Amino acid sequence: MSMFARTALDQQNRRVEWLVKTLFLMMTVLLIVPVVLIMGILIQRGAPVLSWGFLTEVPTNGMTAGGIFTALIGTVWIVTVALIASVPIGVAAAVYLSEYAPDNWLTRAINLAIINLAGVPSIVHALFGLGAFVVFFGFGRSILAASLTLAVMTLPIVIVATRESLQAVPHAFREACWNMGATRWQTIRKVVLPNSISGILTGVILEVSRTAGETAPIMFTGAAAFLPFLPQGVLDQTMAMSLHLYVVSTQVPNVPEALPFGVALVLISMVLVMNATSIAFRVYLRNKRKW
Repeated sequence: MSMFARTALDQQNRRVEWLVKTLFLMMTVLLIVPVVLIMGILIQRGAPVLSWGFLTEVPTNGMTAGGIFTALIGTVWIVTVALIASVPIGVAAAVYLSEYAPDNWLTRAINLAIINLAGVPSIVHALFGLGAFVVFFGFGRSILAASLTLAVMTLPIVIVATRESLQAVPHAFREACWNMGATRWQTIRKVVLPNSISGILTGVILEVSRTAGETAPIMFTGAAAFLPFLPQGVLDQTMAMSLHLYVVSTQVPNVPEALPFGVALVLISMVLVMNATSIAFRVYLRNKRKW
């Protein structure tokens, strides 16, 4: 018998390893299959209505014909303003919690509040936005009110992703800067933030995905079921893709069967394009990192 022959224990370990690997592969496939099926169904049933006119024309005939141009531009408005409002605040809060805040009961309470905020249903955020931004601050039903509501709802995503990215930067980088005489803020600005930008973009990607697909918060605060014109500013109402999809699917009679699927396909494609752009930029920055 060769001294390098596999023992019974080694063979058993290999079988267990193969079983575990196969199990994880099956779980991964189970996650991918629904996505592929959904995209396949949307492409099959929504492709007949897709055209340049569908993307550049406004809805007509009670939203049973025409295109989705106003809803498409309105979604871009809402997502952009929500990002402008939430990303700076979320990054600043994460920097404070990660780099400045002491480990005491107040910091732990803030962290718990952030976790709880992430679990609040979107309809509750919608009612909060209605009371706070529409009524109390007097923004009315507008892009600004809708975007601020979405910004509050997605703040935990940005804060958690940014904080995890900041904490992933080796502490030795900070110590090296401090030993050279740099202040804490100089260290954060010149070393910590540049090395954590890819993780921050991960939070932005997740926020874009959730912001573009939410319906209840914008329905209460700023999105209109039908507007035949584009908004001129953040205090105007606008159409949005998610609400438009809900309306043509449930509220409008005699809608062509392919129309809701076409709207859903464009919405998902828009989110994928935004996410792909952010991912490409994140990969570019990660490749430039020296550690």
